[in-house]
Amino acid sequence: MDDWREEFRTGLANLVDRAVVSGARQADVFQVAVEEIERLRVADDRDPDPADDASEGIIEEPANDWPATGS
Repeated sequence: MDDWREEFRTGLANLVDRAVVSGARQADVFQVAVEEIERLRVADDRDPDPADDASEGIIEEPANDWPATGS
């Protein structure tokens, strides 16, 4: 079933409509959408699952081993 496709179409149509209502030209919105989809495609070709990278670069909490200051 292609329920996600209908949801995608509706969301995309709403996004285009909001941009046009905000003052953008419809042709410009379509062009930017095509450019962004291509950017996403290129990013996916470079790193198909960026979530995997997050576990590789876990940032440790810094040590808080400064001596206490006293007077």
